Amino acid sequence: MKHIRNFSIIAHIDHGKSTLADRIIQETQSVSARQMRDQLLDDMEIERERGITIKAQSVRLKYKGYILNLIDTPGHVDFSHEVSKSLISSEGALLVVDATQGVQAQTIANCYMALENGAEILPVINKIDLPSADPDRVKAEIESVIGIDCSRANLVSAKSGAGVKELLDAIVAKIPPPSGDENGPSRALIYDSRFDPYLGALALVRVFDGTLKSGQKVLTMATQTRREISALYYPHPIEHVAADELKTGEIGIVVLGAKTLGDIRVGDTITDLAVSAKEPVTRYKEAKAYVFAGVYPIETEQFEPLRDALEKLKMSDSSIVFTPETSTALGFGFRAGFLGLLHMEVIKERLEREFGLNLIVTAPGVTYEILTTRGEKLQVSNPAAFPDAGRIDKVFEPYVRGTIIAPSEFVGSMIALANNKRGVREKMDYLGESRVMLVYAIPLNEAIGDFYDKLKSLSKGYASFDYEPIDYREGNLVKLDVRVAGEPVDALSVIVDRSKAEARGRELVAKMKELIDRQLFEVAIQASIGAKVIARETVKSIGKNVTAKCYGGDITRKRKLLEKQKEGKKRMKAIGKVSIPQEAFLTVLKID
Repeated sequence: MKHIRNFSIIAHIDHGKSTLADRIIQETQSVSARQMRDQLLDDMEIERERGITIKAQSVRLKYKGYILNLIDTPGHVDFSHEVSKSLISSEGALLVVDATQGVQAQTIANCYMALENGAEILPVINKIDLPSADPDRVKAEIESVIGIDCSRANLVSAKSGAGVKELLDAIVAKIPPPSGDENGPSRALIYDSRFDPYLGALALVRVFDGTLKSGQKVLTMATQTRREISALYYPHPIEHVAADELKTGEIGIVVLGAKTLGDIRVGDTITDLAVSAKEPVTRYKEAKAYVFAGVYPIETEQFEPLRDALEKLKMSDSSIVFTPETSTALGFGFRAGFLGLLHMEVIKERLEREFGLNLIVTAPGVTYEILTTRGEKLQVSNPAAFPDAGRIDKVFEPYVRGTIIAPSEFVGSMIALANNKRGVREKMDYLGESRVMLVYAIPLNEAIGDFYDKLKSLSKGYASFDYEPIDYREGNLVKLDVRVAGEPVDALSVIVDRSKAEARGRELVAKMKELIDRQLFEVAIQASIGAKVIARETVKSIGKNVTAKCYGGDITRKRKLLEKQKEGKKRMKAIGKVSIPQEAFLTVLKID
């Protein structure tokens, strides 16, 4: 065990985690020059295209007689559960900070997460080769904001490889080796899972006590399921290496013969069936969906292929949840739960790209807690299921604690934006002379809208944002319905704060007026709260020239044809249905 080092790489988005992982793999000569490529550990096509890490990846490396188990983690707030899983299995963490940008919101969040897990933190200042790099300022910033000694921080350039060898020596010297009872009952934590088309569901484990061997009969402690280990592997970026056993302190892949990821629970503990451990390794919290949206196929016959695609995606991403639902406007589809907006975007793109589906995703929303007048407590994530105002006693909405870090020149804009989104200020600190940190309690429904986009545009791209769920608080919320030609379109219903309902309603109907084609009769587009209409626009009718064939003759003949047309239009208005273009659903989502 004294020759094993388990560590994660944590950082804010785009501070160079995956590039640093590439250089570490190169420096340890774990991959040949022919097999090497950029973002080696990012194996999804969408990760490589967007230049982001979505799924944490593990790799076993050898360096100067030591075993280095490296876990590269995502930087985006939506995937912070991937970071927490990785940190449970690590004794150390490389805190990577950009030498030009300094400490950002995710830097602080991930660092505190590592400290809570008792990890030894090694500050690493990256991108020192850039002309605008200022390592001394960044060192001082880390010390003042996070309180970590940076006098011996490693200065590296993940792009050129400068300082990476010294960093590897520091990992060996400063990160403590794992501890555990080598002769005790087997205890291994499942910290991640993967799906392999040939081997089935794979469990990525960290062994805390004892040994796991191929052919061993084991028990998963949370689900109390008995299984047999059919194979063991060490993780490798190109091809996993077969192993006979996994000893205390090691990280590896266990094949348990499970057919789906549902059979393997992340956070569960594997122990020996004959001599079982008394306590699991940890009480790991599963990833919880915060953002919900309707996912519908554009062609109704694609409902079954969409169900199959979602089930296959769940095998590689267990954090997705979905249940079937129907909409009068969009037909059959699913109500899906996501970890955040980026996660929702990624899943939609993967469904369309990998499975060839054409989809509509409705406006994202959150789960509300409703106390009815009868004393019942309801959980509602779909606006269509929101009860009538007469049945509601109180509505509670989820709040998050948001951390904004921005240059001090934009502090006024940041405060105005947070106040507009119903934020409650908790703290405001200056990080040196040029930057400020604001901490706000903000309704999650406001944070998942266009908050991040506005934050970036108001700060010219310099602000960063991170959030964590805190609690449910009472809100003055109403359901805003959209009616087209008198009929409600349930897929366009949204839950909004009462003070913003009228402005949102006006904007919705104005946008819908631009999108709906003119019919042979007038089409009324209305926004309403219950039975009260708060905004209306009218799409004017188009007139067919019924008198085109009348040339000359008595004027009464023309009048008779026009009167007949008028009567016909009245009948059409009474029974006419309006076809709403698919773009309407997509465009309306972008309204603030």
